[in-house]
Amino acid sequence: MDIPILPPYGCRFPDPAQAVAERDGLVAVGGDLSPERLLAAYPQGIFPWYSENQPICWFALAPRTVLFPEKIHIGRSLHKNLRNKPYAVTANHSFSAVIAACAAVPRAGQDGTWITGDMQRAYTKLHEMGHAHSFECWYPDQAGRLKLAGGFYGVQIGRVFFGESMFAAQADASKTAFALAVPYLAECGIELIDCQQNTPHLARFGSEQMDFADFQAALRRLTAQPLAHPIGSGVLAANRIS
Repeated sequence: MDIPILPPYGCRFPDPAQAVAERDGLVAVGGDLSPERLLAAYPQGIFPWYSENQPICWFALAPRTVLFPEKIHIGRSLHKNLRNKPYAVTANHSFSAVIAACAAVPRAGQDGTWITGDMQRAYTKLHEMGHAHSFECWYPDQAGRLKLAGGFYGVQIGRVFFGESMFAAQADASKTAFALAVPYLAECGIELIDCQQNTPHLARFGSEQMDFADFQAALRRLTAQPLAHPIGSGVLAANRIS
């Protein structure tokens, strides 16, 4: 199996549809994590995914797991928590802390993390450029001080939000952040959330599988359209916080 090798610099990628058909979604190996290359990859359905001390691998998984914001499902127990539990949810308040926490989460079947130091630096640069965003959930401690309890981050291009990773240091924190962030993203104009891989966690929120050709067509249309409102920073919601 011949795997395309990317040059150190540049923004061109081989056809991801061929990678899906012939190489289990492995589009290419090599290249760099420059903002220009990352912003060229995502609109094609391509993202970097590799481990520490390995070459950069670029993937296009299929079928693709997506969530349409208007179809989000909030379960009964989470609804109860949103009504009764003390929390605050913010946008773009602590991007570096969120991506570092996501990198530190132990994951079944994985030795180490794919969110390497280089990945953290690359996505922090995208955040500084306004293309990567974090959403945080804060719980009060015994003294009433808010502590980061969970959250997630991703990349935004046009009207698509590409979810990258989430973490929960306390129960339901990432779910709370996600449940309140998705309606906010919809208000900003996001029409499609790329979840990459199917998980029971995302399925409970209403994620669904999309054929890769349909996913590519949606990306071509939606990444070219501007948001209705910029994704800002600040408090999205606060409940039972004195």
